[in-house]
Amino acid sequence: MNELVDLIVKKTGVSAATATTIVNIVLNYATKKLPAPIATELTTLINNEAVVSEAESLIGGLAATLEKNAANKKKK
Repeated sequence: MNELVDLIVKKTGVSAATATTIVNIVLNYATKKLPAPIATELTTLINNEAVVSEAESLIGGLAATLEKNAANKKKK
């Protein structure tokens, strides 16, 4: 959750306390609206820094691969 809070602080300029409150409000709202299994996964993901870092790395790698493939297609 700290990475998400830090990102909100960086992008919006609000305080860390405000960003934490925002994350908690959104997480509580989402977990009430989502089916229980998905809500549990979301809560686990948000609260697990290692999982968040790994997911960011995977997404970054995927984005780089997609960009590379798109660039190669334009060359052809």
